[in-house]
Amino acid sequence: MTALEVGRSDRRTRTVTQRDIALFTALSGDHNPIHYDVEVARASRFGSLVVQGGVTSGLLNALVAEQLPGPGSVFLEVSWAFLAPVRPGDRITAQATVTSVRTDKPVTSLATRITNQEGVVVLDGTAVVWRDPTVAAATDDAQPLSAEKRRSPGNHHPEGNSNDRHH
Repeated sequence: MTALEVGRSDRRTRTVTQRDIALFTALSGDHNPIHYDVEVARASRFGSLVVQGGVTSGLLNALVAEQLPGPGSVFLEVSWAFLAPVRPGDRITAQATVTSVRTDKPVTSLATRITNQEGVVVLDGTAVVWRDPTVAAATDDAQPLSAEKRRSPGNHHPEGNSNDRHH
């Protein structure tokens, strides 16, 4: 099992698309016109279409489940402030930093943040994560795929989105 230490950090980046809005709507039933109706969105305080918060925060789900702490991780608690809109075409980067590690159980506290391509913080907060020890042991022993291998033929990522890992 990979040792987690306070201060350890990881991040994950992807470009958000209009298709993400449609997929999230299919999943959640969120048909808010701020996500679809250009005229309504233009007249709103946002001035244009915005992506659902669940799409934005979903990048943290992927980061936690795939990288830090890793496979077998689930959120126990989150506290997120959505500080700025994310728009289709934005390239967002989620970052998680370990702030505490329990010694009596596999629970980790994280500082979480998502920024856009201009460095604007769009989401900021904290999360408490539990990681299943059986899944962690089984997956930590496996060699992680490098970014190069994930992009090679046969490792397709839809929409050309980069799920790059940055350590």
